Formats: sequence, structure tokens, C-alpha cells
Amino acid sequence: MIVKVLLPLILAFIMFSLGLGLRGNDFARVVKFPKAFGMGMFNQLILLPLVAFGIVVLFKPAPELAVGIMILAFCPGGVTSNVLTRVAGGNIPLSISMTAIVSLLSIVTVPILVALSVNHFMGVDGPEVNVAKLGFQMFLITAVPVGLGMLLTKVAPNLVARIDKGVSRAALALFIFIVIAALAKNWEVFSSNLPKLGPALVLLNVILLVIGLLTARAVRLGVQDASTIAIESGIQNGTLAIAVGALIAGSDTANLPPTTVPAAVYGITMYLVSVPFVIWRRRLQSDVKTE
Repeated sequence: MIVKVLLPLILAFIMFSLGLGLRGNDFARVVKFPKAFGMGMFNQLILLPLVAFGIVVLFKPAPELAVGIMILAFCPGGVTSNVLTRVAGGNIPLSISMTAIVSLLSIVTVPILVALSVNHFMGVDGPEVNVAKLGFQMFLITAVPVGLGMLLTKVAPNLVARIDKGVSRAALALFIFIVIAALAKNWEVFSSNLPKLGPALVLLNVILLVIGLLTARAVRLGVQDASTIAIESGIQNGTLAIAVGALIAGSDTANLPPTTVPAAVYGITMYLVSVPFVIWRRRLQSDVKTE
């Protein structure tokens, strides 16, 4: 029930909520921030998976959990990264543009990289990943709802203005529900691996936020853009990661599999790391404005 019906519907709703905040020009707006966008893309598509692989090698989790961590690293940022960017006083248009474009790219990149990860970490014991099928499933539960959200925004902007906050709150509540469900269904796996998995995910978060700031400084971006690049580099779409972890387990699986556990734990550890970071960047941004 959760895997076959609830999880796809919940992810679709969350992606729909993301679409409500997008406009067509968000995909073309990146030309206004070529340097910042290029660095953010490099961090998300190249550095993030490499760092995650290093974390997996360092902590040596069980094969299913290793795959789950890699799935999380392959996923784009989501609504959360946009919200945190706004709170931190970052470049919101840049954040939204990066989320939109990387989310579309993920339909192609995630299935291929997930298949490689399953083969590498699980070998013959791992499930067979049909790249084309997984890509199509991701298209249906991510791109289509985003497109519907954008269409509704275009044809009924007044309605969207009224329901946007309620939809966002509902999306957050549903995300929390999925996190709890994933942990509950895998409580033994979660509790036995938390001493290793928790620190690994916290370290992944911290390293990516730091890398985001360092790479932004390397190309001489301002405080606002640097905060955005760091958040987009360090915050992933945990709901999508849970969905992908469930999808690769196969249609015969009725419960959320262990490959969803890292993303569920990440749904908790992400806030432990990102909230202090966002508060610091918001204060820093305020100091810059008052100078």
C-alpha cells in the first residue's frame, strides 16, 4: 500500500507544490547567473556523488544502506532547499532555477547512476534496475506533477496565491509521514545502523555545505549567491530518494525497503545541520546589508 500507492502519490503532490513556485522563465533565468549556476551544477552533479562515495567507503555501511546513501546523493534539491535559501537571505531565483533544471536532468542521470551503484555495492544480490523503466517512473511522479503545478500557476494565479501556503504545509506534513513510515518499516535496520548512519549523513551534509561555500569563494561570488550554492549543494530531495529506493526494490515489495532508510534518517539529520547554517548565513547577510 505505502510503496505502490501512497509513496508515488505523496511524491507527486510534493513535486506539484514545487511546480506552483515555478515559472517558465525560471529555466532560462540561469543566464543571469552563469558563474553561480555553473558552479552549483558542478557541485551537485559531480562533487556531491564523489563525496557521498567517499563517505560510504569511510563508514562501510551495509550494501543496501550504501546504495541508499548514493541514491540520496544523486537526487536534486527540492522544495526544502528553496525554503532554506529564502530563510538564509540567499538568491531565491538562482535556487529555484537550479532546482528546476537539476530535477529535470535527474530523470536521466538518477536511473543510470543508481543502476551502477546497485551493481557496485550489491552485486548479484542486488535487484535488477531497469534504467528505462525507472526513468519513466520518475518522469511520471516528478516532471508531470511539476508541469501541472506550473500550468495551474499560469492559468489560475489568484487561486495559486490562495492555496500555495496550504499546499506547502501539506507537502511538509506528508514528507514527515513518509520519513516516519520508512523508519518504522525498517526499525531494526535503522536502530542497529544509526550509530554509523547518523554521523555519515551529518558529515555528508557538513562537507557539502562547506564545499559550496569554498567553491563559491573560489569564483568570487557574493554572500547571497554563496549561501544559495552551499544550500543547493548540501540539501537533497529526501522524498525522491525514498521513492527511488522503494522503486528499485521491485513491484513485489509491499513495505519500504532498507534502501530508503538513509533518506529517512537524512530527513532528520538534514535539519540538525542546515538550521544552524541558515541562521548563520542570514545574520551574515544582514551584516552585509548594514555595512
